[in-house]
Amino acid sequence: MDSKFFTAVEIAPQTTAIIGLGNELCYLVEGKTKALLIDTLLGVGNLRAFCRELTDLPITVVNTHGHADHTGGNFDFDECYIHPNDIFLIYEPEKLRVEYVKNGIRKSGKNIVLMESDFTVAKPMKTLPVYDGFVFELGDRNIEVITVPGHTCGSIVLLDRDNRIVFSGDACNSNTLLFLSHSTSIEEYRESLERFKLFQPFFDVMWGGHALRPVLGVIIDEAIELCGEILAGTDDAEESEHLGRPCFYGKKRDADFKRQDGKIANIAYDKRKINKK
Repeated sequence: MDSKFFTAVEIAPQTTAIIGLGNELCYLVEGKTKALLIDTLLGVGNLRAFCRELTDLPITVVNTHGHADHTGGNFDFDECYIHPNDIFLIYEPEKLRVEYVKNGIRKSGKNIVLMESDFTVAKPMKTLPVYDGFVFELGDRNIEVITVPGHTCGSIVLLDRDNRIVFSGDACNSNTLLFLSHSTSIEEYRESLERFKLFQPFFDVMWGGHALRPVLGVIIDEAIELCGEILAGTDDAEESEHLGRPCFYGKKRDADFKRQDGKIANIAYDKRKINKK
């Protein structure tokens, strides 16, 4: 199902990926009695109304982390679950959301004109804390929280054991950003990944926040390996710039962020934030 602002694609039974104008993703997971909305895109268009076209169930909102491209639509709802370390990020400057959307439209080639009224307005909202091991009970389906601090200090992933799926946000992908002021060190991120790896036997694929394609759990092993190389100083340390800030990439990549060695996981980092303080 499509609208001006959203595209919905079923990726598993009772599981819908919703794509925003910036090609960011959120997921509507339905159980027998409740639905869980994992992230809320950039806040362009009324996500709550769109979800109502997909389900009649009560909807609970949870954020994988606090960045604007995952929380912008929060303000269409009354409350959200988020790790306490990331609450402050929900209120990032509005201009970041606007520029992200405009850039996404330019890349897509779509002829879409946005009005100021199309953007969700940030407001104080009720936030509920979510911690490691928390379980969202949806009737006949349970979704488990696993904390994976790295990209942000409050990053989480959500495990659906019955369907063998993890909804991973930006916790581990081909362009994991760890050079941000609110990211952890490489050493701390490796510890997070090593714990995340303990859950590998319980899922087959990971659905992330920015590409409508599943990734195999082996990406966790690749990321752990790369963290080790960065800590040892044996990575490629490719100088780059992202989001207007200088950084280093652990592995050389092409213009589409694909690693030249054929593996998937890559990390952008700050050399001042490699070891724990």
